[in-house]
Amino acid sequence: MNQERSTAATKTDDDPEVARRARTRARQDLARGAAESSGSVVSRTLLRDAGLSYLDIRSEVAAGRWRTHGLQTVALHSGDLTVEEHRWRIVWETGGDIAAIDGATALQAAGLRAYTEDQIHVSVVHRCTVKKVAGSRLHKVVRRLPDELVGAGLPRTKSPVAALRGAYWAASDRQAALILLMTVQQRLATPDQLLSWSKRLRGRKRRGFIRDVVGYLGDGVQSLGELDFARLCRARGLPEPTRQALVEGTRGRMYLDVRWDAHRLVVEIDGVQHREGLQVSADNLGRNEVTLRDDRVLRIDLIGLRLHEDEFMDQVARGLSVA
Repeated sequence: MNQERSTAATKTDDDPEVARRARTRARQDLARGAAESSGSVVSRTLLRDAGLSYLDIRSEVAAGRWRTHGLQTVALHSGDLTVEEHRWRIVWETGGDIAAIDGATALQAAGLRAYTEDQIHVSVVHRCTVKKVAGSRLHKVVRRLPDELVGAGLPRTKSPVAALRGAYWAASDRQAALILLMTVQQRLATPDQLLSWSKRLRGRKRRGFIRDVVGYLGDGVQSLGELDFARLCRARGLPEPTRQALVEGTRGRMYLDVRWDAHRLVVEIDGVQHREGLQVSADNLGRNEVTLRDDRVLRIDLIGLRLHEDEFMDQVARGLSVA
């Protein structure tokens, strides 16, 4: 009986097919361990550190079990890459441990919803020499702050950093404001965090604009003093309005941001807090009360006024001329 077992073991050891399957299982186990934090993609460097050789990788690729995506990225499957796997690929193909997902892409990785961006944004320190990778947009930053990256998972910047850089890199002021606004609205960063990080990060363009928008996000309606709506009216030759006009309503006293008593025209300036939660209902009740008194109400949001000053002030002028 013992002799029969010994003979069977010898046949197993000598069977090339059995040995091949054992090597395949060993490779796949090592590769899965190397890709533990990145899903089903891994870099050649990590595979090498895990004990796999160039020949091991080539064998798995030739067998159709794995697939390469560039010079550094290996997928442990033969299908198309997911969005998350594409982000890992961009990091490895750009520069491995010196590259990080940044800007709007880092916000999307953190959970930003309803924002579409065709390219994957990646940043490296300006002194690094790296190659541009198809499907990505490479940004060189002056320096990498010690605490700007998240601690685990996909190498990416923290949301306040990503939002500010995304605003600096945006194609237009409108896109920059949208990135900052959505970041705060979806609670990926607070206005205070944006303000704090903005003192440490310096972009090459629209610095003043971003400073204003961050101020609006933090102060809401109080930043109307910075915007100086009365100054805009004077520049247009419009009559001086009454600010914070007090009126009595069925729900008690309420303040109107701007009102021309003789023209029965009201302008309400919406800060960010007007877009969230129950504040919307309270504001609508107040506006409806004013409208029922035969006053006309124009709604202007602070960021919209910053982006579309001429169009909004044209509407105010038309409202006064109609009256």
